[in-house]
Amino acid sequence: MTESVRVLIPEEEVNKRIKEMAEKISADIGDETITLICILKGSVFFSCELAKNIKGSVMLDFMSVTSYGDDTKSSGVVKIIKDLDDPLEGKNVLVVEDIIDSGRTLSYLLKNLKARNPKSLRLCTLLDKPDRRVVDVSVDYVGFEIPDEFVVGFGLDYAQRYRNLPYIGVLEFNE
Repeated sequence: MTESVRVLIPEEEVNKRIKEMAEKISADIGDETITLICILKGSVFFSCELAKNIKGSVMLDFMSVTSYGDDTKSSGVVKIIKDLDDPLEGKNVLVVEDIIDSGRTLSYLLKNLKARNPKSLRLCTLLDKPDRRVVDVSVDYVGFEIPDEFVVGFGLDYAQRYRNLPYIGVLEFNE
């Protein structure tokens, strides 16, 4: 079996939308510092581009959380692999995710982060798959709503491959 990638969202559209999202986040946060929590590994590309386009003071921290392994479907079991380096108490926090589908991982993560007493806690995702939602998650900033297809590129992977594609593509398996 071979794999191929069909372009779903071209690079130019991805970059344009990230700039629009950064403008909205900048307007919402005003002059206050915002701490972006980049959820590794998938949201690295998105987090960096978003941070470059946010006006004002931006701090970065990183978490690694998984529920996929090397499969194309969430296992439903959430595991924190790397926790934050700095405390969140009193900070304006924006969780930056590459994609939200079932909502299980983000629901778990948001409860965990809320318990750390941030001043504000918002969620931003490049891609949203509402048709796959199992757990309700309130998303403050959404880049694109996409159909229920397995996507790669711009940080998203399949078995650690395809992250470096500059666009969002649908992974197709060919016989």
